[in-house]
Amino acid sequence: MKKRIIIWTSIFTSVLTAAATIFGFVLTNRLMYMKKKEDDFILNREITSKRLDEVWYGGVNKTEKWIESKNGYSLKAVFVEPLKTKNYVIICHGVTENKINSLRFVRMFEKLGFNSVVYDHRRHGDSGGKTTSFGFYEKIDLQAIVEAVRKRAGENAIIGIHGESMGAATTILYAGSIQDDADFYISDCSFSNFEEQVYNIMRQTTPLRSSLAIRFANLFLKMRDGYTFNLVSPIDVVDHIEKPVLFIHSLQDDFILPKMTEELYEKKKEPKTLKLFEIGAHAKSFNENSEEYEQVVADFLQQNNLLNK
Repeated sequence: MKKRIIIWTSIFTSVLTAAATIFGFVLTNRLMYMKKKEDDFILNREITSKRLDEVWYGGVNKTEKWIESKNGYSLKAVFVEPLKTKNYVIICHGVTENKINSLRFVRMFEKLGFNSVVYDHRRHGDSGGKTTSFGFYEKIDLQAIVEAVRKRAGENAIIGIHGESMGAATTILYAGSIQDDADFYISDCSFSNFEEQVYNIMRQTTPLRSSLAIRFANLFLKMRDGYTFNLVSPIDVVDHIEKPVLFIHSLQDDFILPKMTEELYEKKKEPKTLKLFEIGAHAKSFNENSEEYEQVVADFLQQNNLLNK
């Protein structure tokens, strides 16, 4: 009897270990190699929706650049410079998107007196990098972009960073843990805590409800890509940012919940502004509220004396 119990216990333990191993591998695979949208799909979507004017983009003054990241690969960036100004906004797109998706914000910033820089995050578009890390490695890439813009614009230029979704989390992680050297930041629908975000998605898409699954995934993520969920936590660093931050989210967002932006806003010290739009799914605040969105950004810049300089 005792021998039988030992055998069944061993079998159960082996099965549990195998299941945990498979789960850890599958979940980290889904995160590290998240399926991206095709570049042609993004381009056609933006043209069809009239968020990208091909004639304007074909004629606007722009320069394509390869910028070397300290992570060991090149990032593809486009300096879009319709204005004779040294002031720039760097635009960080969300996961599965690319720099074409960022161009919809360029016209807004042009009206507000800024040139723009759009670029592809690691593993997206034309940039190098093997995995997506949701801000952990991307924040180091952003540092390289900021340095390149500062070199081009000069020390007296006003430089802002606008991020959407993963790009927003990257923006906060950069400013809060690497260098708070931009003049302002706009965080549009960032998550506050990546572990909580993954857990929420896991509960929505799988039958798993135990946090034990997250612990296994954390272990595999550390072994496979060199970081853990808690190292991708904007809420832990947002209070280190001294420059102005505009926090934006849509109340209809059910992918990254608006309460996450509210948490970031509460933790951030002044100066700060919060705007929650009534309409818009995830990363759609601008698409659904473009005129009001532009006015919110303009008011934010005016309040912080960042316009017409």
